[in-house]
Amino acid sequence: MDMPSPDQTVLAKKAHIVARLRAVLPLDAVIEDEIETRAYECDALTAYRCPPLAAVLPSSTAEVAAVLKICHEENVPVVPRGAGTSLAGGALPTADSVILGVARMNDVLETDYENRLVRVQTGRTNLSVSGAVEENDFFYAPDPSSQLACAIAGNIAMNSGGAHCLKYGVTTNNLLGVTMVMMDGEIVEIGGGHLDAGGLDLLGVICGSEGQLGVVTEATLRILRKPEGARPVLIGFDDNQVAGTCVSDIIKAGILPVAIEFMDRPCIRATEAFAGAGYPDCEALLIIEVEGSEQEIEVQLDRIVAIARRHNPVEIRESGSAEESAKIWLGRKSAFGAMGQINDYMCLDGTIPVSQLPYVLRRISEMSKEYGLDVGNVFHAGDGNMHPLILFDANKPGDLELCEDFGADILRLCVEVGGCLTGEHGVGIEKRDLMLDQYAPEDLEIQMAVKDVFDPKWLLNPAKVFPLAASHARRSVSH
Repeated sequence: MDMPSPDQTVLAKKAHIVARLRAVLPLDAVIEDEIETRAYECDALTAYRCPPLAAVLPSSTAEVAAVLKICHEENVPVVPRGAGTSLAGGALPTADSVILGVARMNDVLETDYENRLVRVQTGRTNLSVSGAVEENDFFYAPDPSSQLACAIAGNIAMNSGGAHCLKYGVTTNNLLGVTMVMMDGEIVEIGGGHLDAGGLDLLGVICGSEGQLGVVTEATLRILRKPEGARPVLIGFDDNQVAGTCVSDIIKAGILPVAIEFMDRPCIRATEAFAGAGYPDCEALLIIEVEGSEQEIEVQLDRIVAIARRHNPVEIRESGSAEESAKIWLGRKSAFGAMGQINDYMCLDGTIPVSQLPYVLRRISEMSKEYGLDVGNVFHAGDGNMHPLILFDANKPGDLELCEDFGADILRLCVEVGGCLTGEHGVGIEKRDLMLDQYAPEDLEIQMAVKDVFDPKWLLNPAKVFPLAASHARRSVSH
């Protein structure tokens, strides 16, 4: 009797798994067509692509549990996916995996203004959480640049931040509880509508775990009263390092703006061409926003401007209206899109002590010349969350690899000065083999032991976070 070919075996397994998934989901919630699954072959790190075995779009926690139970029984890897805005390959599938997208899970489940919380399904976009409570003068604080599109699920997975995280913190500081489905289909509740939970801080383990431990389907989020007022000031400098020193001096003075954002000349020029925000033609630009009563705003801005003047700025422009404020922020919020109009680029994400900003900016400039690749810098300067944009030509052989080597050296520099590999984008595939530059093998062993507890078969989001050799070895042992 003829044995089936490897291709026939793969197709038969796919048909079997798809049939089981269709038995627990609506027909339009299972995508298997080769053309349609290409929409899920990568996230916003587009350098690497791999179509999944299939994609599913459940609408409830119960449907997520049913999908995971099937995949657990069939030993099929599952890649959780929010909106696919990850810049580190966090939602990149493998050929044998099922993408589990939460885009259809976007309801507001509970709003409690007395206790300042909202409970949502995690497919809801970041900005629409604030949209759901703004008529009552509340907002959700974390505000990544992709907030119009990114999902709360991905924000939790990557512990996302944003321009205003200097004052309000990142996702983990605004997350109160989750409903999470384990790989075997078990549904668990962690945290809730209160400040803290007894026992181990499992919520802290889950936030930032990059879909390695479970699929978060519902989230209880802290919401805050809108401030009485807010106003940004735009400050231009003729030198990147001087701008970095100004940031360090503002923080050292004990001033806590709601945001301090940095842009250098390449980004300034790109955003001006793209958005026409009226930025000055200078080497470096700071956007510093403060909030509170009118008197509080005036006092804070006076102190910030006095510090800035000691560094000989080329321009200081305080906003005088809501329209001017919106225009100042327009360029910053458009920066990544603007840079994409002029070149292919890789957006990095490393965090450093604020005091090291001048040195790191100088070294990035030196390395740019060494590698022969231009860099645009735009980042959350107040908390040292760097986002260098390395420009390269995707059609030029060897340019992507050169860009990746340059990026790896920048991230190693972040670690060397006392920082870390990621502030909010996560590790994904982009930084997994750099983990040994930050952690000793013993440290990684402890982290992998935590995954062993939550996902013994290592089926959730495979080939991410941990060095590939270690990850493959772990999965082989688990099977």
